[in-house]
Amino acid sequence: MKKVYLVTLCTCLVVIALVSASVYFLRDEEKEITVGFVYVGDASTAYTSNFIDAQEAIKTKYGDQVKAIALNNVAEGTEREYLQQLVDAGCDLIFTTSYNYGTVTKEFAEKYPGIEFCMATCANANEEPVLKNYHTFMGKIYQGRYTAGVAAGMKMKELIKEGVITEQQAKIGYVAAYPYAEVISGYTAFLLGVRSVVPDAVMTVRYTNKWNDYRTEKKYAKDLIDEGCVIISQHSDTAGPATACEETAAGTPVYLVSYNQSMEDVAPTTYLTGCKINWEPYMMGAVDAVLNDRVIEKSIKGTVNGNDIGAGFEEDWVQMLELNEITAADGTVEKMQKVIRQFEQGKLDVFRGDYVGADPDDPDDTYDLNQGYTENEFASAPSFHYVLKDVIRIEE
Repeated sequence: MKKVYLVTLCTCLVVIALVSASVYFLRDEEKEITVGFVYVGDASTAYTSNFIDAQEAIKTKYGDQVKAIALNNVAEGTEREYLQQLVDAGCDLIFTTSYNYGTVTKEFAEKYPGIEFCMATCANANEEPVLKNYHTFMGKIYQGRYTAGVAAGMKMKELIKEGVITEQQAKIGYVAAYPYAEVISGYTAFLLGVRSVVPDAVMTVRYTNKWNDYRTEKKYAKDLIDEGCVIISQHSDTAGPATACEETAAGTPVYLVSYNQSMEDVAPTTYLTGCKINWEPYMMGAVDAVLNDRVIEKSIKGTVNGNDIGAGFEEDWVQMLELNEITAADGTVEKMQKVIRQFEQGKLDVFRGDYVGADPDDPDDTYDLNQGYTENEFASAPSFHYVLKDVIRIEE
């Protein structure tokens, strides 16, 4: 009799467990959330286009479970009214995607603790007040910048070997948006990648003071080409630099390294390669966490610092754009693959060498790179903000 009771009890427990599991999974399948996206641009700009790719991936995976509300071309300084629109629309999760949205986004997170706010490219998640529902995230893009610099260095080395330019003419021109740490860190990593192949390479930087200004970006790139720069790169959002390179007179050596988007269709004879942040791992993970009532930072693979998370090549957060085999130097693919493997294994220290950098806002604040600098050590957003003396010139 006892055996019968025991068997009956076990059977009941199994049935209860199965029913509970089915209810749990059914609940998750039926749960629906509304996700808001605040974009500084739209699909026509490379930076925002990469976020939209992640948004589309979310739609593909979750279908009707996730209702998306995307607000495009939100000028920095006007984000407050757009965030309020998303709150009023019942969003459970809101992604904001421009560094300068950070302060207001955090204010909204404090005001609306029932909504998760995820802020890209900012570094204020772990500053007081620390909020459970406010998160920051970004890919370790210096890895991609450095790798793209290696590809550019390979091309420079080829030009020198073929007698097209001399070692003294190994000049890089860089069209940059703002003198922010994110931008400075990126162009420094790029130059150090180039110098790992061509040690005498130097760089001239021009700031547009806008993220998205085709005419100015094109003009500055053309000016840099006229000054003798043979590699042009950018931290700006348009095809202006690519067009300037492609329109350069035949016989003038100049090659482009882009950011966020391949420019091979715009500059087929001058484009080399580029890099971008892949936002999908984070954004997909954040949506999954909200759907399943989990902590975001515990649901995504990466380097976690409090309410901030980032990753690089090792988690596919950083990707290289296609390499133009028509323009690239022989051996570039193999060289880039080797560099990427080193990053994945944590064996490549970028911000180190016989350089001294100075803070552009405070020349007395200097940093000796002989001691090394660990980028993204405490936050996913870049923090290196020192302009290297003698090898980087800021042109007004």
